[in-house]
Amino acid sequence: MKKQNILALALKPAIRVTESVGIGIVLMLTAAVIAMITPSAASASSPCPGPTATRLVTGLEGAMGSTVGPDGALYVTEGAAGRISRVDPQTGEKTTFASGLPPAVIGIGGAIDVAFIDNIAYVLVTLVSDPLLPPSSDIDGIYRVDGPDSFTVVADIGQFNLDNPPIIPFPYFIHTGLQFKLETYRGGFLVSDSHLNRVLRVALDGEISVLIDFDNIVPTGLEVRGSTVYMAAAGPDPHLPQTGKVVSFDPRSPTATEVASDVPFLLDVEFGGGRLYALSHGTVDPNIDPSNAVPYTGALVKVNEDGTFTVIMDALDRPTSLEFIGNTAYFVTLTGEIWKIEGVSCPH
Repeated sequence: MKKQNILALALKPAIRVTESVGIGIVLMLTAAVIAMITPSAASASSPCPGPTATRLVTGLEGAMGSTVGPDGALYVTEGAAGRISRVDPQTGEKTTFASGLPPAVIGIGGAIDVAFIDNIAYVLVTLVSDPLLPPSSDIDGIYRVDGPDSFTVVADIGQFNLDNPPIIPFPYFIHTGLQFKLETYRGGFLVSDSHLNRVLRVALDGEISVLIDFDNIVPTGLEVRGSTVYMAAAGPDPHLPQTGKVVSFDPRSPTATEVASDVPFLLDVEFGGGRLYALSHGTVDPNIDPSNAVPYTGALVKVNEDGTFTVIMDALDRPTSLEFIGNTAYFVTLTGEIWKIEGVSCPH
C-alpha cells in the first residue's frame, strides 16, 4: 500500500474641464443625459468580489464523485450506501436518484463516480470484485441506471484489468485496479485508474482499451476540452507537492505534457468560466495518517499559463470532487459534505 496509496488505499480618470463656463455647462448637461441612459463605467467594471464558501449539504455516506446532470442539478455518489443522490445546487435539497448499487467493502469504492450521456446516468463502481477482497458476485465497471433501483453492467473493467495487467513496471496489488473518475468522451467514456496508473477508453457496447499508460503517478481527475484531455495526478505516496500535477494529452497521440505542477494530492480538474482549475485533497503527514490528507489543508487552485497554480481558496477539508455551474464551484468532501464557492471565475 505504501507505494500506491490514495484515500485509504492506495480564483478612466475624470476629465477636468478647463474651458469657458459656457462650454462647461454644455458638457455638464451632456454628461447628465449620458448618465441617465448609459450605465456608468465604474458600475460596469466593478471589481469582482472575492470567493466565498458556503456549506450546502452534510451527511453524505462515502461521497466521492460528482457531476452536473442534464437538469442542472448536482449528482453525487455515496459509495458506502450504494446510492446516487441528486442535490439542488441552490437550496441543497437532497433526494435519492438511484439506490441498490454495490456498496464499498473496504472504506473506499462501490459507486465512486457518475456521468450522463443522452440523459442516461452511468455509474462507475470499483473495488468490489478483486480476488483480495471478500468473495462477491458484484462487478467493477460501468453500470447504466435503468431505474431508481435497477442497473445494467455495460463494461466489466475489473475483468479487463485482470486480463490486461499494466505493461509499465511498478508495484501494485489490487489487480482489478482502483477506477476513480468517469468522464464522457465521444459517445463513450474515459476512466482513470489510480492504482494501475492508466486511463481507459470505454465504449457503450462494453469495449475497453488502454488509452494511455503511466508510471507510478496516480491518475485521478479528468476533464475534456475539444480534443484535449486534462488529467490530475496525485503523485505517488506520500503525494508531495512536486509530484502533484495537471497533464494533458490528445487521445490520437497519447503522450502526456505537463501543464502545471507543485500542488499536493490533486484529485480533480475542471474548467470554470473558461479557466482551468484543480482540486487539492491536502497535505499528508505520515505521523498523523499516511493514507489521507491532514484536515483543512486542501485547496481550490487555478492553473496558470506559466505552469504554476494560484490558490483561490485554501483550508478546505479533504475535498475529493469538483464541479462548476457558472462562476460557482462545488466540491464534495471525504467527510460527506458539499460546499459551494461563489465568485470563483468572475470575468475581468
